[in-house]
Amino acid sequence: MTPVSPSPAATVALRPLDGARLADGFWARRAVTNRAAIPVGYDRLAKVGSIANLRIAAGSQAGEAAGQSFRDSDVYKWLEAVAWEHGRDPDPALLAWLREFGGTLAAAQRKDGYLNSAIQICGEEPYAALWMSHEHYCAGHLFQAAVAAARATGETGLLEVATRFGDHLADTFGPGADLRPELDGHPVVEMGLVELYRQTGERRYLDLARHFVDARGHGWAAKSGFDPSHYGDPAHYSDRVPVREASTVEGHAVRAIYFAAGATDVAIETGDAELLAAVRRQYDAMRRGKQHVTGAVGSRWDGEAFGEAYELPPDRAYAETCAAIGAMQWAWRLLLATGEPQYADQIELLLYNAVLPGVSLTDADYFYVNTLHRRTGARGDLERSPAHGRRPWFNCACCPPNVMRTLASLPAYLATGTADGLQVHQYAPASLRAGEFAVDVDTAYPWDGQVTVTVREAPPREVELALRVPDWAQGSTLDGRPVPAGAYARVRRVFRAGEQVSLDLPMPARLLVADDRVDATRGCVAVARGPLVYTIEQPDQPDGAVLEDLRIDPSAPLHPEHRSDLLDGVTVLHAEGAVLEPAGSPYRAYGAPAPRTRPAALTLVPYYAWANRGPHPMRVWIPTI
Repeated sequence: MTPVSPSPAATVALRPLDGARLADGFWARRAVTNRAAIPVGYDRLAKVGSIANLRIAAGSQAGEAAGQSFRDSDVYKWLEAVAWEHGRDPDPALLAWLREFGGTLAAAQRKDGYLNSAIQICGEEPYAALWMSHEHYCAGHLFQAAVAAARATGETGLLEVATRFGDHLADTFGPGADLRPELDGHPVVEMGLVELYRQTGERRYLDLARHFVDARGHGWAAKSGFDPSHYGDPAHYSDRVPVREASTVEGHAVRAIYFAAGATDVAIETGDAELLAAVRRQYDAMRRGKQHVTGAVGSRWDGEAFGEAYELPPDRAYAETCAAIGAMQWAWRLLLATGEPQYADQIELLLYNAVLPGVSLTDADYFYVNTLHRRTGARGDLERSPAHGRRPWFNCACCPPNVMRTLASLPAYLATGTADGLQVHQYAPASLRAGEFAVDVDTAYPWDGQVTVTVREAPPREVELALRVPDWAQGSTLDGRPVPAGAYARVRRVFRAGEQVSLDLPMPARLLVADDRVDATRGCVAVARGPLVYTIEQPDQPDGAVLEDLRIDPSAPLHPEHRSDLLDGVTVLHAEGAVLEPAGSPYRAYGAPAPRTRPAALTLVPYYAWANRGPHPMRVWIPTI
């Protein structure tokens, strides 16, 4: 079970495992909650009409199309989650859904292979407004769901629908004189086509994905004519600069990242070193200047967009959940392509602090936008505003099923294997296997940095066990021997069943400061411990203190305390700080005395857990005394 499975011909450093299973602990609990959300997702998709659209197109139900033309994609992401969940723990009810929708989609699909329920029900011309209709985007998510279903079940009902649609796209779009040149305004079909190629071996799917990658940046995706909004900006569609020339990511964050991930897939499968170097350059630029401290991306509500470099306001952060998932998918592909630990570090940062905050701890409620500061008295003016707290669903419901499929496929991100050994990238109690080499991982991560790996099976020859040492884990040891942070600690020998390897990752709380060019966080610190970013939330602070009046003392130590009774069990941090006395004006003369303060004890909780007790005031970047 894996979200990316490069072909044997691909030039990659690492390959996904053929066996990975969560045991218990932090992520196993999240997996249980996510599995319980799958039938809830079905009910919500049914309630808003997304499932009915497909049935109407199939002729099994009467009615009119509900919602936007991209509603099918929500169902496809949910189906991908169903597939991975069935693969993780087979269930007749999940298999029945996969079979049911395989039949429904086959009935809805036109004879030429085209499929989009809203376009078909409304009698609209396919691809008449591809810059905004998301028809290829829906196809890409269908391809990903179909491949997941084939891998998880061995059945090919959905895959047959997907290949017919893939053939239709290859017959319709491309560089030839008799083919259409337009591109979808919202990338993702590139990733889907590469997955379809990996599953079927049909080269035309990879060739079309490569065409879509190289054609973007030449004006074939953007809206034509004059439009003063972001819809008139080619950058909104990642269509301003060709990918091989681009130095950074820009425009709509989800579109840009999905496109970059698809370009990385193409680079991997074709061995295109120039393209791989380009997407690596762009990822590095994003990481250095366009990523929030939580790993989230997207600075502007207008256009759901990246801003300029270092434009990272905490209170106006858009930080869409889908963008975090896309960034994680991109980092995973770069990890496979290079084997470099920086990308595994990114996956960890994103998973804990940008993806996980998008879903509640115990219920199926979701954030679309992940702010880093909810102000006292904030009013949610839009449906997706985080001032409301997490919501059951959205009119544009891309994020909830995206979270479902990501958490359902989580075991695949834990480790990779080569013919020469096993590389462990993420830490959780789990059983991992790469060929003849199988291990069990035991840890209380992310609360404790002790990781014990026990060999369950090993071949009668030398193999290598590589354990990632995160870039934050200074002073780490492997079996008592110092190992550098930001690298892999490696043990190469003939292993025997029952042997243990012990990795110790120190987890002192640490203060983080932003580059001075991030204007909105100047004079503030963020707090982290291990892989987790922390926040102050109103329920944990002194009575009567307004959150915006709290200050932290950066010279005082931070003390961890594990609270099994709080927020499904978390380690909190206790800090020393102060409360500002109210002032009559937000401004004072330069050189005038600062407002008076009184001492206060502050408590910080992991950022992912905020808003599980209500949409309270919260901030990640805390002003210093």
